[in-house]
Amino acid sequence: MPQEELKNLQLRRLKEIVYRVYAFVPAYKEKMDEVGIRPDDINSLEDLKKLPFTNKQDLRDNYPFNLFAIPMSDVVRIHSSSGTTGKPTVVGYSKRDIEIWAELMARALCSAGASKHSVIHNAYGYGLFTGGLGVHYGAERLGASVIPTSGGNTKRQILLMQDFGSTVLTCTPSYALFMHEVIEEMGIKPSDLKLKAGIFGAEPWSENMRREIETKLEIDAYDIYGLSEIIGPGVAIECPCKNGLHIAEDHFIAEIIDPITEEVLPDGAQGELVITTITKEALPIIRYRTRDLTALQRDKCECGRTHVRMQKVLGRSDDMVIIRGVNIFPSMIESVLLNIPGVEPHYQLIVDRIGNLDVLEVQVEVSEKIFSDEIRKLEGLRKTLTAELESALGIGVKVRLVEPRTIERSEGKAKRVIDKREF
Repeated sequence: MPQEELKNLQLRRLKEIVYRVYAFVPAYKEKMDEVGIRPDDINSLEDLKKLPFTNKQDLRDNYPFNLFAIPMSDVVRIHSSSGTTGKPTVVGYSKRDIEIWAELMARALCSAGASKHSVIHNAYGYGLFTGGLGVHYGAERLGASVIPTSGGNTKRQILLMQDFGSTVLTCTPSYALFMHEVIEEMGIKPSDLKLKAGIFGAEPWSENMRREIETKLEIDAYDIYGLSEIIGPGVAIECPCKNGLHIAEDHFIAEIIDPITEEVLPDGAQGELVITTITKEALPIIRYRTRDLTALQRDKCECGRTHVRMQKVLGRSDDMVIIRGVNIFPSMIESVLLNIPGVEPHYQLIVDRIGNLDVLEVQVEVSEKIFSDEIRKLEGLRKTLTAELESALGIGVKVRLVEPRTIERSEGKAKRVIDKREF
């Protein structure tokens, strides 16, 4: 879609959504009244920044349905977070919301090369988590054959991939690597499977991890982005150029802000992604602070798509750990580890405070071959890892090599950081 036409569409939809939340969601009316903004004040896309932010606490404060903008009789689906870090966040969908979500996921699958001839092995979790059903409905909208395996029972999943001829794998990137381990254990070669592509999301992952997955599973690996508060998976997806994820700008307006000052940053600057939904009926969200750190790129993509691209998510502002004044993201460490031969893509960061000093221990799995080598070689590897990590992070770290397959595997999002500090 030409940029001018897209901007006109976004503005029309933005104005409609602002009027709707002001009229039907008391929490939004209260927030807008507090800052003296009325729907009539929104006359350009620039005016978006006049509106107050929405954050996860707003969803918790209005648990379960007080942010819904339609009657419950028109809500056809409800999803929820697990609530492990606080009161669950609840999201609702109208029938039209579900149709749009399916369309966006169909677009996303198509962008990664899927078609009606694909067999999509969907190992995202089904249930209250949005990943499984989001991919499922998109695959059906595309006309592909979908295998709704959800997570777990990995050996059976691999047998199904063999027997059913799966061509596209969808799951978290860490689970894809775990699947490869099990494939090896079962004595199966990746080339014996028909997998051609994988669509991986729900956790940040680095370019080095992409290369690891592509090499081991012999597939094309694509990054997908979404979050349940906005709609679920399908907010953005990589194209074959793999130089950023195209955001579906006909349904979402993206901004980047400084997470501290909350000022809007220019394109190209790294900061926190903020998204406004402009077509959601049941749960419209205005300027949602995702906590995901990225940057927007508007230069022309060779694929021909005109929608803005977001860089791979570096990490979440609430996943970042600050050690001796330095901001550390797990993806920074992952990127270093996967450049060093003999290291497996499984690691964990242990942060602790000894006396008044914060310390970081990086536990790294080594490969079976390296682990069986003599102590001198293992010590050499540990020294190399320490030097590379300290150079990349700018702080001292303690590296501990651990035996193969001793770091806990995840069938969903991997837990990378254990912070033992008491503040």
